[in-house]
Amino acid sequence: MTSKPRARDLGIPLEGTPGPYNTITDVSNVEVGFATVIEGESVRTGVTAIHPRGKAHHDPVFGGTFSFNGNGEMTGAAWVDEGGFVEGPICITNTHSVGIVRDTVIDWQVKNNAMFQKWSIPIVAETADGWLNDMNGFHVKPEHVMQALDSASSGAIPEGNIGGGTGMICYEFKGGTGTSSRKLPEKFGGYMVGALVQANFGRRYQLTVAGVPVGQHLTEGAPFTNGENPFREQGSLIVILATDAPLFPYQLKRVAKRATLGMARTGSLGGNGSGDIFLAFSTANRGVASSKPGKRCAEFLLNDGLDSIFAAAALTTEEAILNAMLAAQTMTGKDGLRVPALSHERLREVLQQYNRLV
Repeated sequence: MTSKPRARDLGIPLEGTPGPYNTITDVSNVEVGFATVIEGESVRTGVTAIHPRGKAHHDPVFGGTFSFNGNGEMTGAAWVDEGGFVEGPICITNTHSVGIVRDTVIDWQVKNNAMFQKWSIPIVAETADGWLNDMNGFHVKPEHVMQALDSASSGAIPEGNIGGGTGMICYEFKGGTGTSSRKLPEKFGGYMVGALVQANFGRRYQLTVAGVPVGQHLTEGAPFTNGENPFREQGSLIVILATDAPLFPYQLKRVAKRATLGMARTGSLGGNGSGDIFLAFSTANRGVASSKPGKRCAEFLLNDGLDSIFAAAALTTEEAILNAMLAAQTMTGKDGLRVPALSHERLREVLQQYNRLV
């Protein structure tokens, strides 16, 4: 996939300092892999896999979830909130492939001796790609899930039409997979916060970039609304937030909530038909999980020290959404539906009108 300029490359003024790659993998040991399934005229789907400590390390991490609007699915979320740990890889796919992905994650864990307990409750999230993809055809197969899990790596991450984000639509432009990160100043601990999103939400009139009502200017080619305001929204957003800050599960739930603000900064208010479900995890506190009774010691930040992490979670979510759209390419899929990519040139023209380029 050809690399395209990201939000910062286009001069969009974004707050905060990113990590070296400006990806979720800037959080040490986090690895991400993909399988993209594009066949014929109507198959546009895939799988994204995230290993919180890398695929070779199966030590659980503290985690917390938040559902902004629950018209969607994240399997395993109930156990994360109850038990406080993410006990394996996190996968994202399309709505009707959650089952096969979940089952295959268990198979992968068994084959790699990666089961924390004698049973597994995998985390698999989804957004619906049924406009561009034949979602009812069940085109995600076990081999695709294995590919995403086994190919995961650190470093730079491709964005846009890839993995679970392959067939997704955002603000009636082509959406998909996006990522970003923030490095906190040393006076706030120097911690890293990263986000990976699967963006499949919003209507064109809502799109806001750096405070500019971009969607109200770029109305052409909106496949569902023709750029008009229908006073409703449909679609979903999955956000996975990672940090190396030492946080307890109840604090990570609070961090996950801040993804809502990142979503809102791009213009969305959420809707009845939107499945907006977020998860945050911390790679700190190695070795505190155990399936045996006993005591463990863990570090955590006091609540008064969380404001900078909250801000980073919101800002990196915002940028990851923009990166997903800016990397995505125009796609034609099921029933001939054509969804255009967000034009970098037109976006810059609108931002320039408001003096919002750096």
